[in-house]
Amino acid sequence: MSPKEAPIPTRKRIALVAHDKKKQDLLDWARFNKGMLAKHDLIATGTTGSLIQKDLGLPVRKLLSGPLGGDQQIGARIADGTIDFLIFFWDPLQPLSHDTDIKALLRIAVVWNIPVACNRASADFIISSPLMSEEYHRRKPDYGAYTNRPLDVT
Repeated sequence: MSPKEAPIPTRKRIALVAHDKKKQDLLDWARFNKGMLAKHDLIATGTTGSLIQKDLGLPVRKLLSGPLGGDQQIGARIADGTIDFLIFFWDPLQPLSHDTDIKALLRIAVVWNIPVACNRASADFIISSPLMSEEYHRRKPDYGAYTNRPLDVT
């Protein structure tokens, strides 16, 4: 699995997700960073996207609510290369019925080597990076050997 170069453009495609008890924290963070977020394309799970769009007045591509499949929709977009990084304020102290979806979303972000912020501190570091204003060439893993492996179905 030798990596390939995959450019992340100057205008990033940012996924925003927050659990119920973290939505206010994400809104506060987004409000503080509104100027930077306005320069990028925002994609969010349903409720989070509605809150951000209403509060900040920024356009947001809204998907389904997380428990209804929105987490998986974001994961699919990461896998197909149409999301460049993930801001996911999740609540580590709250048991969630869709915990497997959450783990799958975080896993797929790591599989495809995209930046992930899971709390305000890591989101601050990502959004304030000089790389936010320029094209970035991430190393995208090449899974060709895996997808082309011989299958023994006997």
